[in-house]
Amino acid sequence: MTFIDLKRIIKSGFQNFTRNSFVSLSSILIMVVTLSVAGLLLLSRAVLTTTVETLENKVDITVFFDLGANENVILDLKQEVDAIPEVASSEYVSATEALINFRERHQDDELTLQALDELGGNPLGAMLNIKAKNPEDYGIIAETLGDQGALSQSSLQVINKINYYQNEQVINRLVAITTGAQTLGTVLLIILGTISVVITLNTIRLTIYSARQEIGVMRLVGAGTKYVRGPFIIEGVLYGLVSSVVTMVLFFPITLWLGEKMSMFLGINLHTYYLSNFFQFFIILLIVGIILGTVSSAIAVRRYLNH
Repeated sequence: MTFIDLKRIIKSGFQNFTRNSFVSLSSILIMVVTLSVAGLLLLSRAVLTTTVETLENKVDITVFFDLGANENVILDLKQEVDAIPEVASSEYVSATEALINFRERHQDDELTLQALDELGGNPLGAMLNIKAKNPEDYGIIAETLGDQGALSQSSLQVINKINYYQNEQVINRLVAITTGAQTLGTVLLIILGTISVVITLNTIRLTIYSARQEIGVMRLVGAGTKYVRGPFIIEGVLYGLVSSVVTMVLFFPITLWLGEKMSMFLGINLHTYYLSNFFQFFIILLIVGIILGTVSSAIAVRRYLNH
């Protein structure tokens, strides 16, 4: 195909796009709806990621040590724990720090503080807060801490209790929510993408039908399949391009409103996130739109040419 042929195909594609304004508008509106859903899924993923990170920061395994446990032994255990592949970080809290933190958490509970003062000493032992790289890794870490062969015997002897099993239900729910939300988002995108392809395909078939006489003449004079199909492929690309631009424009006021109204509840300002990831959003929506338009056009033209 020469440059002149390519130029003619592109020109014909633009002419089809502008000439069939009603059909073009219908296709664009359908694709805008689909791309809007895709954009909302991207924003939902950002909210989900922020929520999951917040929950992950609140979930950990705490190892409680015996009262009076040797600090050097505990620090040796911390080094062994840090060497576990699934561990992201660990924080040692001494018995004194644990008592200070306890008093701060219960500073408004006078009865608890009075009872603590009556004991005349520190009833709390040191502890080690462990965070995993992934929520599903907490079970592996708990098993490692309970495995007699995994850690040194001197380290295991100072452990009084591990609170994993008290938090196990919360951790499992966190894993389930993360996995379920990601799966649901993918399924919705596939379903809506399929619907968009079908509807866009039908609208482009209307364009082809309205140009059936022109196509017939082109084929009679010996025009190749590529030359006949090319303008409609270009038309599909234009649908995707215009739809992605319209979607990005619509998302500006939407995220601005949501950012002001829901940032306190979502834990993230959607408008700020949208602006900071503007080009990433545009590229993703542009690629999705062009693929939808191109695939729809290719299928529609292929069906027509095969009849």
